Amino acid sequence: MVENAKTPCRGRGRPPVRTEEETRALIVQAARAEFDASGYAGASMCAVAQRAGVSTKTLYRIIPTKDALFESVIADRIGRFIMEIDERALANLDMEQALERILIAFGRLTLDSQTIGILRLVLSECERFPEIGKAFYDEAVKRSGDAMALWLEEQCRKGLLDLDDPQLGAAMLRGMMIMEPQRAVMMGQREAPAIDEIERRAKTCARLFLNGCKRASA
Repeated sequence: MVENAKTPCRGRGRPPVRTEEETRALIVQAARAEFDASGYAGASMCAVAQRAGVSTKTLYRIIPTKDALFESVIADRIGRFIMEIDERALANLDMEQALERILIAFGRLTLDSQTIGILRLVLSECERFPEIGKAFYDEAVKRSGDAMALWLEEQCRKGLLDLDDPQLGAAMLRGMMIMEPQRAVMMGQREAPAIDEIERRAKTCARLFLNGCKRASA
């Protein structure tokens, strides 16, 4: 019918009553799926609204632009990583156990097929859309690096580690943990690592790093 052709884009069906926080979570989940399916250039706010089951008016009120949607997708994943390595989550662990926990969380974040898909998208489209390169660097690379460096700084303050530059140490840890397997997955040479492989790699990386950085008296 002609009437249907003129119907404005809106979410399908009447959404249940939910909080704004729940609605935002649905939108971010839908945006992740839409970027994965269509890329950044091909994704549309209307398609995200349909996937989330909300009206476009609701979508624009909560997250008003496509670049803000993309940034929210990245921030959501990094936010979960930051919570996993919060000081309270590591409080009852010794230094080696804590570092293993941090590296496992980082490996699960960065070696996940969804994260690798986002990274592929960024690398392929950031020349046309520099805002997604900035969002990925600020929300993913920098925030994860800063969180790890903060933990290393604390170990130095406690006299457990000897590091001139915790930021550089965090960068080396990140590279040692993920660079080789992530590159292999991105080049289609292997599947994303399973959790048991991530755990083994984290254990080895933690031991290598700490053996080189522990204070002699520790």
